[in-house]
Amino acid sequence: MRGMPRGPRGEVEGAIWHVYARGNRQQETFLDDDDRRLYLGLLGKTVRWQRWLCLAYCLMDNHLHLLLETPEPNLGSGMQRLQSTYAQAFNKRHGRSGHLFQGRYGAVRIESDEQLWVTARYIAMNPVQAGLCKEPGAWVWSSHAATVGAAAGPVWLDVARLRGYFGIWGGRYEEFVR
Repeated sequence: MRGMPRGPRGEVEGAIWHVYARGNRQQETFLDDDDRRLYLGLLGKTVRWQRWLCLAYCLMDNHLHLLLETPEPNLGSGMQRLQSTYAQAFNKRHGRSGHLFQGRYGAVRIESDEQLWVTARYIAMNPVQAGLCKEPGAWVWSSHAATVGAAAGPVWLDVARLRGYFGIWGGRYEEFVR
């Protein structure tokens, strides 16, 4: 019904989520590397504050992808804080006003190992598919290089946890992504 507020998401403890957010009217949400560093800093604080496990991330120019495990049913409160804090800082920094993101973030609950594998590969390959690089490890605003051990990742990125979900592949995340 129009005018009715949206209900809360069906959050449960121990869920894994593919979270994504797009720029309002497809506008860029990251104009430069300082914006990306700011977002990752806020993401790290949110991961610690909410006690999330961040399994993967990828920041594109006009959207972002996160793969999050929520031991507590608190995805909504954490994402609201993260997105609104970043949008306010972005608008202040760039002399803008209004909505930065296109509505509420999207979130798909991961229901199986296969869905998790495909989602992790999708997130890693996003900059390649967009033509921003030739291989996923070349995109510095993604967790992929850290996950394959080619770069240091932020302390809040749980590489071991993600790799553990690829047990059927012998923990070989990089082979599945290829």
